Amino acid sequence: MPDPAAFRRLAIVGLGLIGSSIARGARARGLAGAIVAIDRDEAVLERVRALGLADEATADLAAGVAGADLVILCVPVGAIGVVAAAMAPHLAPGAIVSDVGSVKAAVVAAALPHLPTHVAFVPAHPVAGTEHSGPDAGFAALFHGRWCILTPPEGAPPEAVARVGRFWEGLGSVVETMSPAHHDLVLAITSHVPHLIAYNIVGTAADLETVTQSEVIKFSAGGFRDFTRIAASDPTMWRDIFLTNKDAVLEMLGRFNEDLALLARAIRWDDGEALHALFTRTRTIRRGIVAMGQETAEPDFGRRGKEAGAGPG
Repeated sequence: MPDPAAFRRLAIVGLGLIGSSIARGARARGLAGAIVAIDRDEAVLERVRALGLADEATADLAAGVAGADLVILCVPVGAIGVVAAAMAPHLAPGAIVSDVGSVKAAVVAAALPHLPTHVAFVPAHPVAGTEHSGPDAGFAALFHGRWCILTPPEGAPPEAVARVGRFWEGLGSVVETMSPAHHDLVLAITSHVPHLIAYNIVGTAADLETVTQSEVIKFSAGGFRDFTRIAASDPTMWRDIFLTNKDAVLEMLGRFNEDLALLARAIRWDDGEALHALFTRTRTIRRGIVAMGQETAEPDFGRRGKEAGAGPG
């Protein structure tokens, strides 16, 4: 039986990994009376219908959001403003609009000016994912035990924020609320810069002239395999993340470069004490992540299945 606090009509715009996982989770948990899948790609819609992910599947944005009391935008952050402007005239009074983008200040700036005053905007960021994409990649347990950060802009109705929070809790997430700007700074160091480093080091390996790509693939150790998993994430999504969160990313990247220079100096001058102190301190961070249930202590060497739910976010 559906939860009495469930939304009557949930419209999901973009049925990739996150959107299809929301659809699966909402249906499994009875969080929506009806689920509408909206995507401009007819091939995606065909898969949505074949998989039975939604009650309706359409490429018509206006028709899809009409009458919905919750609309979740699961599109690249660079497309948020265009989609918000296109659907704005068709949103029902009292509807709540949310998103799943990994950048929040740019999303608020892009979407909020287009949305009518009779709807509430409650941005969200589920910190979960895998390197896979498309409607077949989703699974209902993706958000279980993972953080979902809400970043309501100033003036957002508290009741709307609370409803979105309960929705994500229903999907299994642990919900936290913070300002868009603070979110972007935190995620720059915990997610965005690590992805940038992963893309860079895999690219460096691919460009080596004295080591063949076949050797890189054949002799990859666990650490490099983890880098390749992260670097396999959706190129469009991550291009938009870096361009829309550039200030925070560049600030964190500057700090990283300074620390990397100190590390290089310690290696050059055989400063074993400095290296040991750093590695001891960083191991404490890892143990804290495990202790909070955000990861397990067992090694997986980059081969764990998607059901774990941890990954790009």
